Amino acid sequence: MNLREKLQELNLTLPEVASPVGAYLPAVRTGSYIYTSGQLPLVGGNLRYQGKVGTDVTEEEAYEAARICALNALAAAANAAGGAEKILRVVKVTGFVNCYPDFTDQAKVLNGASDLLGKLFSEGHARAAVGAISLPLGTPVEVEMILEITE
Repeated sequence: MNLREKLQELNLTLPEVASPVGAYLPAVRTGSYIYTSGQLPLVGGNLRYQGKVGTDVTEEEAYEAARICALNALAAAANAAGGAEKILRVVKVTGFVNCYPDFTDQAKVLNGASDLLGKLFSEGHARAAVGAISLPLGTPVEVEMILEITE
């Protein structure tokens, strides 16, 4: 089952590709790989959550923010690939969590992205979950991906 079919089965829709907040492309294709830029939890062009995880944003909200980021990254990748059905697998996910130095549950927050991707793809992915003192627009989470596509 390809990604488009799996999304339909789970009653999910890829959002419109978010406009960049700087001088970059949402995703770039090179050979059989797509590299996405960092995606924020934007819904309809608006930031769904804002602030630091653990104080302004709960871990549960940050988990949901990571899930939204993953959908936005898939949308950017599908656009660059020429369709969601061309995405074979997610190779790597890198997630950044806006938090204070004593917050240590970045991995739990990024499970929001990984759990969703686990439902969409049969193969797992590599991942990094990194704490950051600040992220663009005050977002609590930012996610980028490397994906393999059909030629």
